[in-house]
Amino acid sequence: MARRLFRSSRFVSRSLSLLACLALGAAPAWARQTMPASGLVVDPSGAAIARAVVRLVDARQHTIRTTLTDDAGRFTLRMNGCTGCRVEASLPGFLPASAAPGAGPMRLTLAFAPVRESVVVTATRDDVPGGQVGAATTVIDASDIARRGETLVGNLLREVPGLTVVQTGGLGGVTSVFARGGESSYNKVLLDGIPINEPGGTFNFSSLTTANVDRIEVVRGAQSALFGSDAMSSVIQLVSKHGGPATPAHGTASFEGGQYDTLQGGADVSGGTSRADYAFAVNGLGTDNREPNSRFTDAAESWNAGVDVRPGLSIRTVGRVEWSRTGTPGPTAFGRPDLDAYFQRHDVVGGVSVTHEHGVFKGRLTYAYSRSDQISADLIVDPPYTPQLGDNVGLFPFSDFTYDTDNTLVRHRVSYQGDWRLGGFGGIVTNQFVTAAVDVDAERADLRDRMAGSALPASRNNVGATVQYQVVSSRVSLVAGVRAEDNASFGTVGVPRVSAAGLLHRGGGALGDTKLTFNAGLGVKEPTILQSFSLNPYYLGNPSLLPERARTIDVGIEQRLARDRAKVTASWFDNRYRNQIATETTDVATFAAEYFNIGLTTARGLELAGEAAPVEALRVSGGYTFTDSKIVQSTSAFDPVFAAGQWAFRRPRHAGFVQVAWTRGRVGVDLDGVFVGRRTDSDFGALGTPVTSDAPYAVWALGVHYHPTRRLETYVRIENLTDRDYMEPLGYQAWRRTAHVGLRVGF
Repeated sequence: MARRLFRSSRFVSRSLSLLACLALGAAPAWARQTMPASGLVVDPSGAAIARAVVRLVDARQHTIRTTLTDDAGRFTLRMNGCTGCRVEASLPGFLPASAAPGAGPMRLTLAFAPVRESVVVTATRDDVPGGQVGAATTVIDASDIARRGETLVGNLLREVPGLTVVQTGGLGGVTSVFARGGESSYNKVLLDGIPINEPGGTFNFSSLTTANVDRIEVVRGAQSALFGSDAMSSVIQLVSKHGGPATPAHGTASFEGGQYDTLQGGADVSGGTSRADYAFAVNGLGTDNREPNSRFTDAAESWNAGVDVRPGLSIRTVGRVEWSRTGTPGPTAFGRPDLDAYFQRHDVVGGVSVTHEHGVFKGRLTYAYSRSDQISADLIVDPPYTPQLGDNVGLFPFSDFTYDTDNTLVRHRVSYQGDWRLGGFGGIVTNQFVTAAVDVDAERADLRDRMAGSALPASRNNVGATVQYQVVSSRVSLVAGVRAEDNASFGTVGVPRVSAAGLLHRGGGALGDTKLTFNAGLGVKEPTILQSFSLNPYYLGNPSLLPERARTIDVGIEQRLARDRAKVTASWFDNRYRNQIATETTDVATFAAEYFNIGLTTARGLELAGEAAPVEALRVSGGYTFTDSKIVQSTSAFDPVFAAGQWAFRRPRHAGFVQVAWTRGRVGVDLDGVFVGRRTDSDFGALGTPVTSDAPYAVWALGVHYHPTRRLETYVRIENLTDRDYMEPLGYQAWRRTAHVGLRVGF
């Protein structure tokens, strides 16, 4: 009897198992309607795609349910009552893919579109696909950097809509970046989230190299709600290369030589194990430049390494060290060069972060350190000279003066950021994201005048706290945030920001996706160390200075065309910069002056950009920026160049660029052009008839690449192809036509 019962129960168990298998494999009428569809969305290389839109659609292509993939590319969709449905995954920059849900996990592979999108960190302080970003953003990726062969970051930024780069003379000369009519100190510059500006926003791009840089992200508009002081008109972030997990060590070595006795070389190596990854690079550059006493030398080392301690816990360190020295002959277009003046700097930046993840929460604790040692000296008195530019001769001779300064600027930063991923609600909102961050900065400075034997130590401690909320659906992305910035110089201020992107039209034919964007935010910038603490009576510091402020608004449209083979964007911006700091004379008899908040500038304009890949071998892109800037309240009432009603100094009204890249087999040809219109400038009283503007110019560069083997590349690059004689700032002559030959070897 017992044996019969046992056999009967075993028969029933086997029968139920068989029925279950049949039901799951061949009876979707009940199983597939109740069990969730889950799976993974990846690109052709197998890498996970985060925040891809995954939709459950019925036979009439009506959307039943929507979700986003997580950071690992995973998704889950409820299937209740859905018969004959399909799962479709899509993301701008990729071709969509779909499949019918099955019994097991799905795997959807999205092929790259001819015109791709990039993941952007800077727009929200976390990874977001570019198609879901409302802020005006440009990404210069690793392929762009390699194609153009540029060693200095400043030269790459010339081909970004809304940016103007001004370099005093040849390589190594002071290099400033102006965004959308703002001052050159209105850009927050980051390395993997670590601020590398001087206190008060000043940053000289002259020696910042592309060593170990994977991509450069530029987000335009005020971003102080995310990054605090200095993010007035843009944020420029360098993102370091990562080694691949479980990847054997590999790298490249390169060498290049050309005119003006220019030599440069570098090497990089990267790789990883199952739990660790690393990427290291070194680079060196030297050139005599065009003028006497303008030799520039630069060396850089950089790294990025991380380890997974255990699931959900990792540690990463990033950093770079740079040394540079350049002669500073002055405005040689007006006369003889200064033969001994020089500028020397040694920059160190590094940080370590601990990231922990648990479920829907991810937190990151970071300590960062940055230091810049800068020496500027002219120890020998050169003979006087009378300035001259063509037939325009100065009214009196100019005399040399000596100086010897040694400044050290240090920043310690402790930062904690927490990110929560929340579910949707109402079937409309797909996902919600909350970010909270606290940043503590300890700024230290030691400004020394070695000739006078004086020193000015200064310190400032600042705290900023950010809260940001994101809502993302299949068609709309909305970001709202606010930051409280407590600064030792000006107290506590609040700076909000809102950004939105909406998919007006979804398409995949001749007329593709249409995206509308809107952004508005406030910016804040602390005074520089000199502006707050200087003891010099000719530029006396003012501890009561207010922060400089910005209000920026922009609206835009992005249209994809011809089955994602082309993309055009247009953005209109309206910026207002107030409380601008400058010196004001307090005693005309002694020429004593003190820093005050006295300036107001507005800038409105239009940015146009386009990219096309009509065939696989050809890529064309370009951009144009119109900037209508105006000084409303002058920072220097006695100088007509800075008078109310003038354009903002050295910011052109018209600027643009074009890039053409053609590749066929082992050969590649690249043509790049930059166009800069007339802009306000000054001879600063050097000439008899004052010069108050600088002439427009167009500069072309041509590169030809040849790969005799997969690991070997030879190339020729010609700068200033048409041999244009031009000046970026008035008085400082740029390179004439130069040719460079290089070799790059992979290993």
